[in-house]
Amino acid sequence: MFSDRDEITDVVVIGSGFAGLAAAIEARNAGASVIILEKMLAPGGNSIISDGGIAAAGTEMQKKRGIKDSPELMYNDMLKAGLSLNYPEMVRVVTEKSNEILRWSIDYLGVEYMDRVDIFGGHSVPRCYTPVGVSGSAIIKRQLLKLDEVGIKVRTNSYFKSFIRDSEGKINGVLIRSNYNHKDAESGIDSRIRAEKGVILATGGFGSDVQFRVAQDPRLTEKIDTTNKPFATAEALKEALRVNAMPVHLSYIQLGPWGTPDEKGYGVGARFSDYIVFPYGIVIEPGSCKRIVNELADRKTMSDALLNTGHPCIGVADAKAVEKSGWNISSCLEKGIVKQFNQLEEFASFYELSLNNLKLTVDRYNGYVENRLDEEFHKPILAEACPISSPPYYGIRTWPKVHHTMGGVQINVRGQVLDLDQHPIKGLYAAGEVVGGIHGACRLGSCAVTECLVFGRIAGRNAATKNNS
Repeated sequence: MFSDRDEITDVVVIGSGFAGLAAAIEARNAGASVIILEKMLAPGGNSIISDGGIAAAGTEMQKKRGIKDSPELMYNDMLKAGLSLNYPEMVRVVTEKSNEILRWSIDYLGVEYMDRVDIFGGHSVPRCYTPVGVSGSAIIKRQLLKLDEVGIKVRTNSYFKSFIRDSEGKINGVLIRSNYNHKDAESGIDSRIRAEKGVILATGGFGSDVQFRVAQDPRLTEKIDTTNKPFATAEALKEALRVNAMPVHLSYIQLGPWGTPDEKGYGVGARFSDYIVFPYGIVIEPGSCKRIVNELADRKTMSDALLNTGHPCIGVADAKAVEKSGWNISSCLEKGIVKQFNQLEEFASFYELSLNNLKLTVDRYNGYVENRLDEEFHKPILAEACPISSPPYYGIRTWPKVHHTMGGVQINVRGQVLDLDQHPIKGLYAAGEVVGGIHGACRLGSCAVTECLVFGRIAGRNAATKNNS
C-alpha cells in the first residue's frame, strides 16, 4: 500500500482543536515524531471560537472562595445530566483528572484565567473557569506555541480521506488530500502518510452536517441554527465507522438554550444569557409571561422546555444581575441583541407582553429570591442573587441552537477506539467531540474542554508508545 515516496511519521493527529493539539503535545513529549492534519485554512477548529471555559473540581480557586467540591460531586453531576447513559469509567477519568488538567493548562501551557469561578446549568457548585479574553483561542494559541517550540506545525488544507490498514487490520496510515480548498470538494492532490505507531482521530463533532444530524434527530433541520463553524461535519466519523468503530449515542445532539434567533452562530447574546440571565434572571414564555423551567437546569432540560413552547422565549434581567455577574454587556447592547429598558412597562410594550402578567411573574420570582427557595422550579438561588427590581431592565430572545454532539466513536480509558466486538482497533485512537459515551444524553457546560484536554493527552501518550496494540 505504501511506497518509498510516501511520508513516514510515528503519530498522525487528525484535527487541530483542543484534543488534537493536546494529543500532539503529549505524543511529542513521549519522544514520537508527529504530523498534525487540519482540513481548513487555519488551526483551531470549533475550539478556537468557544468560550474556552474549563470545568474542574477541588481546585485552589474554589478553596479560596469557600466552595466545597470534589471529583465525586462532579462525577455525580455529569451522570445526572447525562441521564446515567455516560460510561462511568470514562467520566471517572475526566473528573479525577480535572484539577490536574486545569493546572497543566496554567503551569505548562501558560493559560491565564479570569479571577472568577462560575456555575452553569446542571453543576451543583461553581466550578467553571474562563480564560482571559473569554475565548478558546487563549488555550489554542498556547498549545500552538508549545508545538512550535519543538518544531511541529499544523498542516492546514490537509483533508483526511480514509484510514489505511495493514494485512493484520492495524491502522498504519492515512490517505489525505493536500492543498485542499473547502470551497472545492475536488481540489488538492492525494498522498499517503504512514504512521508507525498510531493515528489519533480528533476531528470534532458534526453539528453543521445537517444531513447527518437529521438522520439522528429529525427535529434538527436547517431551520435550527448552529453555533458550530460550517466545517463541523461527519466525514471523518463516517470513515471511522467504515473500519468498524463502535458508534455511540449519535442521536444525542445538544442544543445550546442560550442561543438567540437575532444573530447567527454563537454570537454575543449567548454569554449574556448564560452568565447573567440564567443565574440571576428568569426566562418567560411571551404568551403567558410565565417561567417555563429552572434557568440553571442542564442544557437538555432547558432546550427541551424552550422547544416545547414552539417559539422563542424572553430572558429577563436587571442592572443588579449585570453587576453581580461582573460582565461587560456593551457589545450585546451595541449590536442590538440585548435590549435595555428603564421600566418594566417599556419592557412589556416592546416584547408585546401582558404587563400585569409580567409583573406577577417577576414579583413571584423576587419572593423566591428573598426566601432563598424557588418553590416553582427549584432553581438554586445563588448567595449573591438579588430580586429583579433594579432598572434598567434587560431583555433577550432565546431559542436553542445545535451546539455539541455527545455521540461519536467508543473509546476505552487508554483512548483506543473500540470495534463492534468491543476490541481495540489496533493503531487507532480518538479524543474530543468525535468520541461518544462520556457525556451521555447531555453535556454539562465547560466539561467539553476538560474532556478534550484529558483524553487528548491520554491518546497522545498511548499512541506514542511502541506496544500500542
